[in-house]
Amino acid sequence: MVSTGVGELDQLLKDGYPDKSAILVVGPPGIGKEALGYWFTQAGLSQGDFCLYVTRLAVSEVIEDVKAFGVEIKGPTVWFARDGGQTKVDINDLSGLSFSIKETLKKNGERPARIVTDVLSSLLMLNSPETIYRFLSQLFSELKQYNTVVLATLEDRMHQPQVLAAMEQLFDGVVELRLYEEGLRIRPLLRILKMRGMPPLPGYFSFAFAHRKMEITAYAK
Repeated sequence: MVSTGVGELDQLLKDGYPDKSAILVVGPPGIGKEALGYWFTQAGLSQGDFCLYVTRLAVSEVIEDVKAFGVEIKGPTVWFARDGGQTKVDINDLSGLSFSIKETLKKNGERPARIVTDVLSSLLMLNSPETIYRFLSQLFSELKQYNTVVLATLEDRMHQPQVLAAMEQLFDGVVELRLYEEGLRIRPLLRILKMRGMPPLPGYFSFAFAHRKMEITAYAK
């Protein structure tokens, strides 16, 4: 198992994400799903894992957001980014993106690796869902030859339900974040839709960002 970087989430998942898995975090814009990637990266760096961050943004923009959540990404992170990274991301070049990721992992050797990315929604907007499904299927199959866990975020209001369902089917685990309205109050909720190696975990959990961490508690109406 691979630690999520969030203590309460590790407990829910019985010690973290499965080895050699692909995890999808789904949620609306602004709910904080990217923070799961920040803590995941921080946890990897703290134990010496190889960490690759693939983003449609500039590195400086991601770092600014990381600090807003009180996270510190300390260590040698490899960045594929629009600007400021070791490799420039071109989301119009799927084969080039796949090749760069695999070559980077080859150079890493056998050290455990973590990949975090926010480009999935952009890829789906620029390509057909069928094209992205085939692209990810092949990429995930090849990445599982390495000791790698991938965490990707997806905007759930940008895509049709059938597209979301196809993406969720493709990943080994799906964490859903959503906003629930209780009168005039809006409560952020978390649900584990599925996770390889675990029985179904029904029900929602409340979450909040405080004290430089993500706090997750049982939700009761």
